[in-house]
Amino acid sequence: MIKAIGFLELISIAKGIEAADAMLKAAQVQMYLATPTCPGKYIVFIYGDVASVEDAMKAGRRAGGEYLVDDLVIPNVEEQIFAAITCTTTIDTIAALGVIECLSMASLIMAADASTKEANVQIVEIRLGTGLGGKSFVVLTGDVADVKTAVQSGVEAIKETGNVVDFTVIPSPHKDFKKLLL
Repeated sequence: MIKAIGFLELISIAKGIEAADAMLKAAQVQMYLATPTCPGKYIVFIYGDVASVEDAMKAGRRAGGEYLVDDLVIPNVEEQIFAAITCTTTIDTIAALGVIECLSMASLIMAADASTKEANVQIVEIRLGTGLGGKSFVVLTGDVADVKTAVQSGVEAIKETGNVVDFTVIPSPHKDFKKLLL
């Protein structure tokens, strides 16, 4: 069971690789992802117990220095978040849809976590950076009221960062569009 996740987003590939190495050396964490992404950024995604993730993130922030774009530590991360990032979600039906779009990958993950903790929704997809010019988005589904609450909570959680691009709630998506999402 994953207790915490940590995520670094850097504007230098070289510094990203250095930060990833420093994180692994600093604490007993597992690295899920360390890779370049659009537009020339580098992301590092770790998981483990809360104290270890926090220690590793301190080392990563130090190594990343001025190249750090954004970062996060989420203790007691909502299980859906990890599944969505790792592309292992299973959604049977699509009801209302909510979408939050961000400039920062780390901010998007924070928004998605806040959304799922505040309302009874399922994450359809989290897309991080690649092929999106560095932007990210989350797609949520559930009943209309829950999706509205989830989207509002997610946007509220990160609005101070200035990274929200846009968000929407679609109460009744077209049946053909629903098929594409499943």
